[in-house]
Amino acid sequence: MTHAQSGVGGEVRGGALSPSAVLPGLDEEQLRLLRRVGREWGRVSAPEAWRRALPLDSDLGRFPPPAEIRPVGWGRLVSVSPLGGQPSTLSEAVGELPPGRLGRFGYHVRRVVLGAALKSTAIAQERMRKLVALPVLSADALSSVAYGPEAMLAVLVLGGAAGLTYSVPIAATIAFLMLAVGVSYRQTIRAYPHGGGSYIVAGDNLGRVPGLIAAAGLMTDYILTVAVSIASGVAAITSAVPSLATDAVPIGVGVIALLLAGNLRGIRQAGALFAAPTYAFIIAVFALVAVGLVDAAGRGFRPTAAPHLNATESVGVLLVMRAFASGATAMTGIEAISNAVPAFKPVEWRNARTTLTWMVGLLIVLFAGTIAIVHLDGVVPSTQETVLSQLAHRSFGSGPLYVLTQAATAAVLLLAANTAYNDFPRVLFLLARDRHAPQIFLRLGDRLAFSNGIILLSLAAALVYVAFSGMTASLIPLYAVGVFLAFTLSQAGMVVHWWRLRDRHWRKSLFFNATGALLSAVVFLTAGLTKFTEGAWVAVLAVGLFLVVTMRIRHHYETVSNALRLHRHAIELPTPTLPGPDATQPPATTPQLPEAPPDARTEEEDEETPEEIRHLSVVPIATMDLAGMRALAYAASLHQPVLAVHVSPEEDEAERFREYWTLWGDHLPLEVVVSPYRAIVAPLVHYIEALHAKRPDLTLTVILPEIVTMRRRYRLLHSRIAPRLRHALRPLPKIVITTVPFHV
Repeated sequence: MTHAQSGVGGEVRGGALSPSAVLPGLDEEQLRLLRRVGREWGRVSAPEAWRRALPLDSDLGRFPPPAEIRPVGWGRLVSVSPLGGQPSTLSEAVGELPPGRLGRFGYHVRRVVLGAALKSTAIAQERMRKLVALPVLSADALSSVAYGPEAMLAVLVLGGAAGLTYSVPIAATIAFLMLAVGVSYRQTIRAYPHGGGSYIVAGDNLGRVPGLIAAAGLMTDYILTVAVSIASGVAAITSAVPSLATDAVPIGVGVIALLLAGNLRGIRQAGALFAAPTYAFIIAVFALVAVGLVDAAGRGFRPTAAPHLNATESVGVLLVMRAFASGATAMTGIEAISNAVPAFKPVEWRNARTTLTWMVGLLIVLFAGTIAIVHLDGVVPSTQETVLSQLAHRSFGSGPLYVLTQAATAAVLLLAANTAYNDFPRVLFLLARDRHAPQIFLRLGDRLAFSNGIILLSLAAALVYVAFSGMTASLIPLYAVGVFLAFTLSQAGMVVHWWRLRDRHWRKSLFFNATGALLSAVVFLTAGLTKFTEGAWVAVLAVGLFLVVTMRIRHHYETVSNALRLHRHAIELPTPTLPGPDATQPPATTPQLPEAPPDARTEEEDEETPEEIRHLSVVPIATMDLAGMRALAYAASLHQPVLAVHVSPEEDEAERFREYWTLWGDHLPLEVVVSPYRAIVAPLVHYIEALHAKRPDLTLTVILPEIVTMRRRYRLLHSRIAPRLRHALRPLPKIVITTVPFHV
């Protein structure tokens, strides 16, 4: 699915499509063909006869508007409101167990790990106030204080005492870089008040390929965020409990497995609970820095002599640049707030800018304070204990305050890892929507989470974590490349944006974004060149492979899209008959299927002859293409009542589909369901369930168009809705799911 062209004319509205739209626009040629196809249908179809043949009223009510959706308790899961006045039964239905002992065992394990399937629930979007948004969205950035300074010092220590003397000027440069990038992202929020991630900004202003490169950098960043955060969190634990050091890799893999299970369950803790670890970490580091400064003040701020160090490298430009690139990883996560502007309470963009300012200020203070205490206390990196743990030992001893500091550090690092589980699937969703990734990343799983993206992230992060033995120092060289590649392209895109727009204060905004782009590019090139042989080549290779794969996927979807375009001589039409038992009657006297009396509305499947079966064909249709038209023609050719159903994520898109349908000729009854939830299939299941509840004596045949690719390797690129509907509707009798294949 894609934005596609939005140039529609005549009776159909024009204008740009919404960013959340999934219905492809039709160009002028397709609109002309749609009218022509409608005229062909008019020769063999009588719209009024089809409407009179409907055995029930297809309007079963509406879902509530998004503003009225409220999560229950501490979660973000909300029930889909029942349609037709009937309570939902599918959310409690267990369904049939898979055959075989192994199948039943796998089914029970899945239910224990993931919980019961939530077929009648969806995820509601929460609006956060600034005090909650700050810790939730800043966890990734602020937690980098736990490993960013140490990564910088680990490089400088190779130059001995002479190398460590550069720690303060390098830290000051990084702090300035934080300020410059933070200010530049304030401009991004102003320009993209509905959320402006690197993929969107670079794609809008620089083109498709730069947008994909930015997405590659982002996804590399999220994978490494999980790996690095867990590596640092495990290091915090093993620093406090050294006996666990030999089990660092199994512990980290176990944590990834827990994050995978928790996110697949679709449960998100409320912002207040998410805020606790971040605020605890901020307080702990502030206390640590304050105690360290008080101690240093007692000795006149004279630095404590560092342990004797044997230099293994000469101090030169290359060493300083490597240290700068490693320390700059403390900036990861700065982009998070610009991505999540819609999650704020009104006025969204203003609250987002304020929160970003607070985050950057806290990040600079914590980073600079940590480096200052390290310099004053003469602390050097150690393979047995993290720098932050050493500082905590010096400030708090080994008592409760030390334990609390380590616990807060581990908690905020794990929270930062979990943040990637929200953002990584979202980027995949955007890529899939733009046809650069498989459509399976558009769908929500049993627990209404983006399951496929979550699984992919977990597998990739676990692979990277194990491959580098869970060592933070080994993972850092990979980290900086993806992060600053995305930063650079995003800020460069903003420069182009302001140059094109030239509104009020555009020169100031352009200057800030150009500064951010230049400094980010310097860090990206520095990291790529100085750390290429240390592992940065892996990130560069990953970006290249990502670009090739996404472009191939896009090419396949464009090929399929061209095959699905309306063609005058490729349209299938139903036979020139009308619905009902007597096909020879004229439209004016075509009988309507009688409404079943109340005592006949039974769910028992006791029909023994064909005459006893009452039919209704339901055709879920996403777009007016060849596959959809073939499914409609097939349904009409059965000479039974037909109801077309379209599920739209927003009212504007629903209205656009109605206009296309009217342009075609409105030959069959149509019901448009507007879903305020992120799910499409769940509301469709709910609607079919409501139809069944209203007329349980009817046999509902759900007819779906299905894309069938000739090459097996492309089959994963197309979502298969029919099996999901069969699984969801299995508990209900008299529902048949069938598909009309379209081969490409």
